[in-house]
Amino acid sequence: MLDALAANPGATKRDLTRLLGIKGSDRIVLKRVLKELEIEGLLAGSRRRGYKRPGDLPEVTVLEITGQDPDGELLARPQRWESNEEPPPIIVVDGEAGPALGPGERILARLTETPEGFEARVIKRLGTSAHRALGVVRLKGHHVRIVPIDRKSKSEFSVDPHDRGGAKNNELVLAEPIAGRASGFPRARVVERFGSMDTPKTVSLIAIHAHGIPTDFPKDVLDEAERAGAAGRHGRTDLRNIPLVTIDPEDARDHDDAVWAGPDPDPANKGGHICLVAIADVAHYVTPGSPLDKEAYKRGNSVYFPDRVVPMLPEKLSADLCSLKEGVDRPCLAVRMVFDAHGRKRHHEFLRGVMRSAARLTYAQAQHAFDGTPDAKLSETAKESLAALWKAYGALIEEREVRNPLDLDLPERRIEIGTDGKVKSIAFRERLESMRLIEEFMVLANVAAAESLEKARMPLIYRVHDEPSKEKLFAFSDYLKTIGMNFAKGQVMKPSVFNRILERAKGGLYENVMNDVVLRTQSQAIYGPNNLGHFGLNLAKYAHFTSPIRRYADLIVHRALIRALKLGDDGLTDREAARLGEIAEHISTTERRAMAAERDSNDRYIAAFMQDRIGAIFLARITGVTSFGLFVRLAGTGAEGLLPARALGAEYFRHDERRHAMIGDVTGTTYSLGDLVRVRLTEAAPLTGGLRFNLAEAAAQPPHKVRPPISIKPRSKRRR
Repeated sequence: MLDALAANPGATKRDLTRLLGIKGSDRIVLKRVLKELEIEGLLAGSRRRGYKRPGDLPEVTVLEITGQDPDGELLARPQRWESNEEPPPIIVVDGEAGPALGPGERILARLTETPEGFEARVIKRLGTSAHRALGVVRLKGHHVRIVPIDRKSKSEFSVDPHDRGGAKNNELVLAEPIAGRASGFPRARVVERFGSMDTPKTVSLIAIHAHGIPTDFPKDVLDEAERAGAAGRHGRTDLRNIPLVTIDPEDARDHDDAVWAGPDPDPANKGGHICLVAIADVAHYVTPGSPLDKEAYKRGNSVYFPDRVVPMLPEKLSADLCSLKEGVDRPCLAVRMVFDAHGRKRHHEFLRGVMRSAARLTYAQAQHAFDGTPDAKLSETAKESLAALWKAYGALIEEREVRNPLDLDLPERRIEIGTDGKVKSIAFRERLESMRLIEEFMVLANVAAAESLEKARMPLIYRVHDEPSKEKLFAFSDYLKTIGMNFAKGQVMKPSVFNRILERAKGGLYENVMNDVVLRTQSQAIYGPNNLGHFGLNLAKYAHFTSPIRRYADLIVHRALIRALKLGDDGLTDREAARLGEIAEHISTTERRAMAAERDSNDRYIAAFMQDRIGAIFLARITGVTSFGLFVRLAGTGAEGLLPARALGAEYFRHDERRHAMIGDVTGTTYSLGDLVRVRLTEAAPLTGGLRFNLAEAAAQPPHKVRPPISIKPRSKRRR
């Protein structure tokens, strides 16, 4: 029987009857032998699906990518493996055209046995398995449990000793559910180990693996990066005599943009300005179809955590050859823009050049110079450059005020990690005018890129931000009515409409929450091959051009400019141009993945920071209202958590969705979006990133008075 199965894996009971020449009553014996072999563990399968020896692999099967070997070869294991022994080694020797395969992805493959194991050739990609859980191992006597890190998970998992994979207590692991239950818990097996939860900086590792963010670069990608050398000056415009400067956060890990400004000597443009924005020429190093390009596409963007960055490009490029270091020659793609005295653009042109940064500055250093108290360490060249930039910015903001983009005040939270891997402090970054200056220069450069590509009729990936949906506008209007503001739903929607509402809320009870409500009303910005404009910036066309080190979208725009303006032979290929829709959808997905991972990591770091403060009382603002409770945000740290409905009092609280409020059925006590409350921290769970509060006392503010209705109507167009 076993010999027959070895020669014919997957044979059914009917096949075995024919192969072994069994007739008549001997079929009863066959059935008994099959059952005995199953009990002894020498046989797996069923009479309909077919039998095989445990450990045997069919010629075509579903595999799961598990990682890479030291030579960069993809490793895989069978998705179904019924033997207690380790599966044989499987190397994926080729794949379909398209994005590179990564850990966790499943493929339908054809297997060929080799002396070392098996080789697999991809027939079809099946996507990432959804049946996996990231969790922490808990050993309780002889019992092994896995506690999922996802706060939505309803149950722990039970793990058999032979499925533990050597994982130890308090170790972070990736588990795969398997059939059956043990002690009432669903069963799972450990498929990957990531180290002890006691190790510093494990928090960001959880987010990285929970969201499937690639971390290790394949060997061929690293090899290509290591072979890269400094770019030559041949065919490039020499910009080294222009004192361009980089201005970045103090903790910036790369420097891919530099700026310069000066007066326009043209007599016809009296009081005008010339502005130069130079961006690292990543396209010179990352060419279409290369290993670097395929890996950059797969990642889509860099991901930033409080304790680390997962870069889109290897460090040799991101932190060295493509970083605009002070005093070092670097290739760049630059846009030279000419503005009049009121900030209106007269014309622009793109150059492929070589530059040399005159100074590496922080936002704080630039701001001190703008305020008239420059750092004593600044060179005279840097001081002169900053003075010219500030003067040009004064003209540019005139035009920005005419454009009137959406003006949200959304403070950025900074989590500082100490040398021990724990949170040292949490605070909001100071919002400086030097930051707004750089943002304005980058916006104008991005607009210029979109304009040039459209003029050349070159396909491109736009940064698209559609206007708010009708559903969101109706909800926004309903909320405004509850606080005494009227909102005309049928008006032509522009950012200026929201800006007037934000201005009206300033200094009042709803100032902070209004920024949140307006933000939630907006559509999500995405990448796309079709131009829908950018509602938030109030721009007709917009593309990302200024950060090719950390965003694949910008690299595609660089290649499109190189091809359209004949700046080299390494521009956008026909194949890429035909795939822009697919590329845009992919990088929109990786961007959302990065945002979710960064948010989850921050939540867990904050929960760890708050563990020592359980029992403390805080002033908090209600930022969300649901049927199961209130979401609140603490003043100072910005930490957010849940105040359950049951903690509001003995009476039943009804959720009024239209008013964004919880209302007591007996007393009429109301907790509304934007209200201040005093809360006591009762639970902080670093594993899931959750904070839970109880109400400490009555609301910290008297019931707010309803303002008289305010009519928000369209304003007449301002002359340009």
